[in-house]
Amino acid sequence: MPELPEVEVVKQSLEKYILNKRLVKIIVKNKNLRFLVPKDLSKKLSNLKILNIKRISKYVVIEFENNLFLIIHLGMSGTLHLLKKLKYFKNTNLSFYHSKNLPKKHNHIYFYFQRFNIILNDPRRFGFVKLIKGKNNLNNYFNKLGPDPFQKSFNFEYIKKYLYKKKKNIKNTLIDQGFISGIGNIYASEILNYCQINPNISSCKITDKQIQKIIFYTKKVLKYSIKRGGTTINNFYSIKGNQGNYQKEFRAYNRENKKCKNKQCIGTIIKLNISNRATYVCNFCQKINKKIN
Repeated sequence: MPELPEVEVVKQSLEKYILNKRLVKIIVKNKNLRFLVPKDLSKKLSNLKILNIKRISKYVVIEFENNLFLIIHLGMSGTLHLLKKLKYFKNTNLSFYHSKNLPKKHNHIYFYFQRFNIILNDPRRFGFVKLIKGKNNLNNYFNKLGPDPFQKSFNFEYIKKYLYKKKKNIKNTLIDQGFISGIGNIYASEILNYCQINPNISSCKITDKQIQKIIFYTKKVLKYSIKRGGTTINNFYSIKGNQGNYQKEFRAYNRENKKCKNKQCIGTIIKLNISNRATYVCNFCQKINKKIN
């Protein structure tokens, strides 16, 4: 599933193309996504100007005239592709995960602009689009999400208070969208490895020093991943971006049996199963062999 950095790259890519542009029409090829695509989607949005594009957690939110907001969630396998009408480009993907080029199958929604089209592709169909009227309704839709990692509200006082009585392990807390929005399985493993924290430790046992590390490395890991993906979209006006590079620099995720990258660590990355999710940790600096109460 695309996590915060991947969705941020999609958002930045869309800004380069559709901000202040007018949507001509929408054609829905398959309405059966995670939720049914609204029947009147094209009727309500056609010929409207796009005023703003932002990311909320793992969602892209496009603001149109008439106080309308289109929410796009990419689910497990969704991607957005850009096709220009007058030129052919080798790479169409607006982010750096999955296929670089528009697949022949599973193209469900076409957004038509004057000189290009944006296509939503989603093989597993866990993604969805939702149309919301009014900022209050938009805020209410997301009111159960925790703070974004880059918001000031994601701070020491908030985390300490949240974790105080939580017995759930810290790995599952990090991916709880009610605690912090946008982090998924991959980046939770990366953050905890940087912090040298055992993912099985109870959240209420996290120390003040570890809280400071979580704040610092959460922002560092996510910013760096966005930057590596951002390298792809710096020249996205020509759709020449190569695959994002962050996955080539994982410190823990998908590095089973490889040496830990933390300084002065002699440990090895091992794979655990926590709540049916693959979790990659160092058996030494994350004290994975230490008994957790």
